[in-house]
Amino acid sequence: MNNKEIRWKQRFNNFEAAFNKLSQAVEKINKLDDLSKEGLIQRFEYTFELAWKTLKDFIESKGEIVKFPREAIKKAFQANLINNGEIWLEMLDKRNLMSHIYDEKEFNNIIQLIGKNYFNELKQFYNDFKNEK
Repeated sequence: MNNKEIRWKQRFNNFEAAFNKLSQAVEKINKLDDLSKEGLIQRFEYTFELAWKTLKDFIESKGEIVKFPREAIKKAFQANLINNGEIWLEMLDKRNLMSHIYDEKEFNNIIQLIGKNYFNELKQFYNDFKNEK
């Protein structure tokens, strides 16, 4: 096993821990108060960050160079590592948006997107990569 392969597996382990925390919050999404919803968004942000970095590390373990999140997502989609490149790019945009501005309407929209779309995409990624390990 080379260093790059070890790296993506370590990154996946970190993603797995974050994903499990996000899962706990998503299970209770309809019962969360505003402070807990902020925690859900924070969990989404770092879980997504670890997901795209796992993809980056995995792609690099196969000999390709990846510098940016968008590039990692596009290459992962082309290699059939993820199913829906558009949702991944949307998650990247929303993660960036929530990191820089606060708008209550957008906040509530993202909570719904996490519960209805983003979590399922991260779950699919988790299940697929769990088998890769």
